[in-house]
Amino acid sequence: MTTFDQILPITTEVLRAHSDTLARLEWLIINRDLNTRVRFIAPERAREEEGLPEAVEVMYQALAKRLAPHAYAERGVLYEASQEQARQGACGYAVNGFDQVRVIDRLATEANWARIAPETKGTPRVVFFSIKGGVGRSTALAATAWSLAQAGKRVMVLDLDLESPGLSSALLPSERQPMYGITDWLVEDLLDNGVAVFDSMVATSNLSHDGEIHVVPAHGAAHGEYIAKLGRVWMPTIRADGTRETWSSRLARLLQALEARIQPDVVLIDSRSGMDEIASACITDLGANLILLFALEGAQTWKGYRMLFEQWQRAHVAEDIRERLRIVGAIVPELDRVTYLEGLRESAYGIFSETLYDEIAPADPTTIGPTAGSDTKWRVGDLVEGWNFDEADEGAPHYPWAVNWHRSFAGLRSLQGRLSVIDAQEVQSIFGPLLGGVSDVSELRSA
Repeated sequence: MTTFDQILPITTEVLRAHSDTLARLEWLIINRDLNTRVRFIAPERAREEEGLPEAVEVMYQALAKRLAPHAYAERGVLYEASQEQARQGACGYAVNGFDQVRVIDRLATEANWARIAPETKGTPRVVFFSIKGGVGRSTALAATAWSLAQAGKRVMVLDLDLESPGLSSALLPSERQPMYGITDWLVEDLLDNGVAVFDSMVATSNLSHDGEIHVVPAHGAAHGEYIAKLGRVWMPTIRADGTRETWSSRLARLLQALEARIQPDVVLIDSRSGMDEIASACITDLGANLILLFALEGAQTWKGYRMLFEQWQRAHVAEDIRERLRIVGAIVPELDRVTYLEGLRESAYGIFSETLYDEIAPADPTTIGPTAGSDTKWRVGDLVEGWNFDEADEGAPHYPWAVNWHRSFAGLRSLQGRLSVIDAQEVQSIFGPLLGGVSDVSELRSA
């Protein structure tokens, strides 16, 4: 019996064996439906070419025989006028070695890690993400907002950890909580009623100091029927013209409206941990300029990040996102910090070099002389380097920005209370590298 993970390797073999038929097709979609069964979707015009429909059917039957039960016994080949109609809004990626063949996955959720929005050109957006929970991500975000405000920055914070909200309580005392939150807007927007809550979903933190911290919580002061609302935030909207707007597109629209109103210098986004719809939207759909990947040294952390990086590699989108990534060494222990960070860096480098960094290959020995547009003279035996870094390169994405464990932040009953009395020197000693990196990104707005 064939399993799901064998679908693509087997499909590639079958396509290669029927390259003559494939060459006659303008495009071909490998459609994997919700039940993991595979169909071909081919151009409608192919049905008019003599012998081509029969050849496509033969190719599909050869695939179906090997993929069972992940294939259809009947109607395994469908035809559409265009790829856009065939996709129905779903994203896909090219099959290695076949430029005109794309895989389309029909998923039960809106999460789509294969679609990477370009970096925003306006206010810098920084996403705080962790593959596992309990790594101090939200605490680090709160401290970062505090530090940026100390420096006079106008900061906007979004609590998008909707299934485990709480960041707003770290930055806002109870009396400052706004009436509504992000979940309220997403629910009301389904009926084009977002305006009813928009003006009452932002509050200014009492920790603002010289700058300002504007907090957009997951829910309002009176959370109401939060569970019932949460089950609806992922819904798409259908416009009057019949077009469909995904929940992540709605979220992006909300973010743009909030930026237009608040005019922040930087936006800090607290993402849900793991690989669900929220994390997908935060990392791939909101045009983040910097994506902080919080990591503990251990197999669970690196296995999760490897799965994510391999998906980007498989979907040919790694180059669209890799330069925005940065590993954050979370909760670095007091004892043997140097040794711990060296191990963390080594593990991170192994994952990045195997999935996101370009391989270093020897130059073509027949090519001697300057490269196009360059005065550099290449000699036989020189190395051609792509996007790659040494393990010890402090500017590399895999090189961890350390967040040190500190007893004053362990087992806190009130992060809000702790931040109200903390001093800049103590914050720097715990979060220094992280604060410096985010501060550099926040300067992009004025650059």
